[in-house]
Amino acid sequence: MGKPIPTGLRRVVVASMAGTVVEWYEFFLYGTAATLVFSKVFFSASTSDLDAILAAFVTYAVGFVARPLGGVVFGHYGDKYGRKKLLQFSLLLVGATTFLMGCLPTFGQIGYWAPAMLVLLRFLQGFAVGGEWGGAVLLVAEHSPRQERGFWASWPQAGVPAGNLLATIVLLVLTTTLSTADFLSWGWRVAFWLSAVVVLIGYYIRTKVTDAPIFVAAQREAERIKATSFSVIEVLKRYPRGVFTAMGLRFGENIMYYLVVTFSITYLKVHVGANTTSILWYLLVAHAVHFAVIPLVGRLADRYGRRPVYFAGAVLAATWGFFAFPMMDTGNYAVATAAVTIGLIFHAIMYAPQPALMAEMFPTRMRYSGVSLGYQVTAIVAGSLAPIIAVKLLEVYDSSVPIAAYLAAACAVTLVAVVFTRETKGIDLASLDVADADDVAAARRTTV
Repeated sequence: MGKPIPTGLRRVVVASMAGTVVEWYEFFLYGTAATLVFSKVFFSASTSDLDAILAAFVTYAVGFVARPLGGVVFGHYGDKYGRKKLLQFSLLLVGATTFLMGCLPTFGQIGYWAPAMLVLLRFLQGFAVGGEWGGAVLLVAEHSPRQERGFWASWPQAGVPAGNLLATIVLLVLTTTLSTADFLSWGWRVAFWLSAVVVLIGYYIRTKVTDAPIFVAAQREAERIKATSFSVIEVLKRYPRGVFTAMGLRFGENIMYYLVVTFSITYLKVHVGANTTSILWYLLVAHAVHFAVIPLVGRLADRYGRRPVYFAGAVLAATWGFFAFPMMDTGNYAVATAAVTIGLIFHAIMYAPQPALMAEMFPTRMRYSGVSLGYQVTAIVAGSLAPIIAVKLLEVYDSSVPIAAYLAAACAVTLVAVVFTRETKGIDLASLDVADADDVAAARRTTV
């Protein structure tokens, strides 16, 4: 018989997932629309297909640039005032920006002001998402029993494919019920406006949870010893290994994800010639499988450890591009679906252990800052650039092999990070706080 589930843990998981589903519904909606809509609506009609998509992906990248800033700001105040308050604010901000995207005039109506306004809203959206992840996973990780932290903390990760799945369903309904002209004219806006409904539901659910006891205790201790610094500078100064290891772990995983879920859309549409409805069906199946696999891998991370599971995921991910793009080239529905689905299964093997592993690298008083910094800064040079680099490689070489090599090199970086990562399976988070307090006390004695 397993240990009883702590009171309120399921509610905390639902609350964390609710926000994650909302924010990734909106983030994925933008990524999909960048290929299907924005390249036609917000940029000049005289631009070639690939160049217009490239320009749309540049605006897509702006959100990634904003994410580390959001991670630092939300991390600082989340460590100081609590995870819950900051999570509620991030949810409202990302909802408002996404709704306003659906209201933007087109290039034909106001010219270059259209992409300029899109970039501004994208920046704010990325800023909010940057603060979301750390708070959502820590809310669960800090409530979880240590022997099952990998499993429970993986559920907010499953909120990502759930949000993507919701966005895909909405786009699929719109593209199959509307003509291409109507979808490009006004139909795509409906998908963005629907975010308001989902945001209100997610916000309500998040009002029903509280911060974990371990955070409350750390907050009291910080007040007792008059510790006022929760900044990124202190995290880098005291836990540089944790921050840089987290960045390395994130690098290959992040590039892998955006090649599978964002660039694959471009590849299938422009290079293979698949229609929009078929592409959305490929993604629908893949996201559903991704959602189901993540918690299962979380269980494996609790049983066998974080490092071996993550290592296996990085090795498998390095191989994906070499067989997946030729599978897509067949133009066969089942084969292309399998290629995208296998990609997200490989991704899940890295993605599921991440929250527990990163949470176990930092003490409570600076955990939000530490995990947000390690997770979000990497996105600037990883996920944000991955679709841009892949599109450019495809344009120059007209082949998927350089793209596959690019992914393999990224996964090699992650493999090195895994080698230097300490195994933390089953660690007591309170022991990290004790060790941190001892270090602070020792440092104070040496300065007296």
